[in-house]
Amino acid sequence: MLGLVFHQANLFLKIKPDNTVKENVIEQMKIRVKDILFKSSLALLILLSTNCTKTKSNESPIQNLKKPMDVSNMKSQVFTTAHNTNLRLSLTDPIQFTDFKQPKETDASIVVDPSKHFQTFLGIGGALTDASAETFYKLPEEKQDAFIKAYFSVDKGIGYSLARTHIHSCDFSSESYTYIDEGDADLKTFNIAHDKQYRIPFIKKAIATAGKLTMYVSPWSPPAFMKTNNDMLHGGKLKPEFFQPWASYYAKFIKAYEKEGIPIWGLTVQNEPMAVQRWESCIYTAEDERDFVKNYLGPTLEKEGLGDKNIIVWDHNRDLMFQRANVILNDPEVAKYVWGTGFHWYEDWKDGIPMYDAVKRVQEAYPDKHLIFTEGCNEAYDLSRIENEDPKLAERYGKSMIHDFNNGTVAWTDWNILLDQTGGPNHVGNLCFSPVHGNTQTGELTFTDSYYYIGHFSKFIRPGAKRISSASSTNSLLTTAFENEDGSLVIVVMNIGENQLSYSLTVQTQTAQLKLLPHSIQSIVLKSNEQDGK
Repeated sequence: MLGLVFHQANLFLKIKPDNTVKENVIEQMKIRVKDILFKSSLALLILLSTNCTKTKSNESPIQNLKKPMDVSNMKSQVFTTAHNTNLRLSLTDPIQFTDFKQPKETDASIVVDPSKHFQTFLGIGGALTDASAETFYKLPEEKQDAFIKAYFSVDKGIGYSLARTHIHSCDFSSESYTYIDEGDADLKTFNIAHDKQYRIPFIKKAIATAGKLTMYVSPWSPPAFMKTNNDMLHGGKLKPEFFQPWASYYAKFIKAYEKEGIPIWGLTVQNEPMAVQRWESCIYTAEDERDFVKNYLGPTLEKEGLGDKNIIVWDHNRDLMFQRANVILNDPEVAKYVWGTGFHWYEDWKDGIPMYDAVKRVQEAYPDKHLIFTEGCNEAYDLSRIENEDPKLAERYGKSMIHDFNNGTVAWTDWNILLDQTGGPNHVGNLCFSPVHGNTQTGELTFTDSYYYIGHFSKFIRPGAKRISSASSTNSLLTTAFENEDGSLVIVVMNIGENQLSYSLTVQTQTAQLKLLPHSIQSIVLKSNEQDGK
């Protein structure tokens, strides 16, 4: 553009006058052209300056506006849980930071950069099921109070801020049930009276202790008459003529729970939609789920004034989550209703290897959507594994949480938060482990290592935190790190090996030395003096 202006100006300036009139005209033209040249040059400079400014504004504001963090002036707290010791979220020796020293290749080291921010953290929690509620109310009142505080108090417990519950029965109920009479397609008999005995009071206690819970709900199966197999159990599919009544069922459930004082943040479409189970289950292909959300569930929630509820698709294992997200989120008419993709960890039944990378692939393909871990538990209850402190039970949680957060997950949900001494109740005998077990005969609570491992994340990483960059130099040390909204840093480090490890922790320009026992986990919390006083 500027070159064209110069070219035209040269043409004018090269004109030779024939007489005085022409000379005056041309002189005026020269002045005008010079003015054009000046203004054009000025405009170009402004344009270039604006473009540079825009480029900078797209960078992380942390990188542009903050100086390197001086962690040497921050108070450090180190909390440790270790296999075959008495350390359970125990406060251990503080650490001292000094100037950075280049680690050797033979050294174990972790590097954290608080200037690199990623996803915003939503919360960590568990499922408030019929089984958990029934077990809870069979315990003595003092144990009930201790249990609720242990999970939902930030000061006295591990600060759960997220919860899931089920729409009518699931396998972890004492029986199959729905909220309507069989055959009531108009939902005239809809009533949640069943839940008022145990589950709703249980959830209210959790909310009262936590202050606020991000609650979402999931169905395991539509009523039997709505399905192709006329059975709530053993898979089957939703009959087309009941697409609308079933969509309306979600809306009625949400409104009924909110009327009871339980705010609902979101919902999943179907628990494990590709599994034919001997308990409540229902099959949806990717296309089935896409069309149900697009044509029925999404529009129905909006029509009922529930358009702010967050819809989560898939809600099954990591293995097929990319395929499910691909089919659903590539359709803009359904993607507009979808908050994100939920996933479970049971894909390792195939070869014992979790498919963590599948989470990352979905995050890369759909960065504008969210990822939430919606269920995971250790299956096949065996009391001896708790008594012998099998480290694999707790480490499954630690590995999953670290990998899932590092791959973009914003929230993480355990399965039942409480089960009895048998791993139930479960109406089909699908008995499982829980982080806490309550003995309904003796009234005693057993807090397993899984509870403490989860607590290393949930107690210190609070909703609104941003994941920050962290990396380990050895496969035996796993790590993730977050910066809370108050500026405090939380670095979680896990030793999955058989040997004690000494390692260096570098935060930007400063380094500290730490030790980690075999099969153990640490949370390093760094706070300024001002934060520590709050």
